[in-house]
Amino acid sequence: MMANLPADSLVELEQAVATCPPDRCARILSGIVQLLTGSRDRPQELLAGVVDGVLLRLTERVEARALVQLSTALAELKVAPPETLQRLASHDDPDVACPVLLKSQAISATDLATIAASCGERHQRAIAARNSIEPEVTEALIKRGGPICLALVKNAGTQFSEAAYAALIARADPDGEIAKALVLRPGTPDLVVRKLLSVSPAQKAPAKANASAVPPAQPAAPVPPKLPCPADYASARPEIVALARVGKLNDSTVNRFTIRGETANLFTALSVLSGAPIEIVEHVMTDDDCEGLIMACRAARLNWATTLAILSNRSGTRLSFVERERAQQIFETLLLSTSQWTVRWGEIAASANPSDPGHRGTKMGVNR
Repeated sequence: MMANLPADSLVELEQAVATCPPDRCARILSGIVQLLTGSRDRPQELLAGVVDGVLLRLTERVEARALVQLSTALAELKVAPPETLQRLASHDDPDVACPVLLKSQAISATDLATIAASCGERHQRAIAARNSIEPEVTEALIKRGGPICLALVKNAGTQFSEAAYAALIARADPDGEIAKALVLRPGTPDLVVRKLLSVSPAQKAPAKANASAVPPAQPAAPVPPKLPCPADYASARPEIVALARVGKLNDSTVNRFTIRGETANLFTALSVLSGAPIEIVEHVMTDDDCEGLIMACRAARLNWATTLAILSNRSGTRLSFVERERAQQIFETLLLSTSQWTVRWGEIAASANPSDPGHRGTKMGVNR
């Protein structure tokens, strides 16, 4: 067994590797990888430690293609040669480094944070796409700035420290994607949401005139979403119905329609999922009160994160913290059966009197 080789044998093996041609080094490298990946019944830590030095020598003697194969293989191991893994993860070639940076459970958070502080863009994206990201790694990536911050916020496996949240708040443009993604991210602390919502563009912009000489600006009125035309609905409905039949008309799909501003798809999806006619969906989407829309989302079996995304994107203004709290309280206290029954009642009322939008809104339960 290779794990029992004496130290002098390992020295001889390393010396042999240092003088053999590259193609033979590649064959040796492949054999060691097979030994590591196929030795489930051997002590993994001991075996990884024994071959680490040899692998390091081999990585200096083989072509990039062999390194990519080695990185891909080691990335799948829970226990891997530590020095070799670190060398691969910090390699300048992203094709070599990214498999380890993306998947390896054996590489430490400290090593990842060190690499994140100086690596290239593709390396950063690989780290930001990991299933789980430790807070110190998150902080190191946020310091790099740029699009990587948004990728971290959108990754459900990212862990944020208080310092990381503070850095993101400092970087977040109130009208930008980082602030929007943080507010919509499940689990974002309320204090962070308050700080994001309390910062306005006017607070960040330098004053150009005496404040006492300028009348206070009036808040902009909410801009209702532009309603799709019948042709838009006719075009959207076949795809929405097809998605519903195969079980793919879900939170993820509806959330994508919302973020992309695909209004016809969103309205049609809410109609199909909740059983409400398009007229009812149009009414609750443009109503000043959010209760009817929350009820429609609840009847459609959408979760709170998707419902919040719809509420936040239906007009040109963000929900205040108070509005967000009220909306969540309504959502959590509404029973699914009550919502579905009320939506169905609204559908019958709409059929009986389609010309009276106020009547439809009352029947939907907009004013409970």
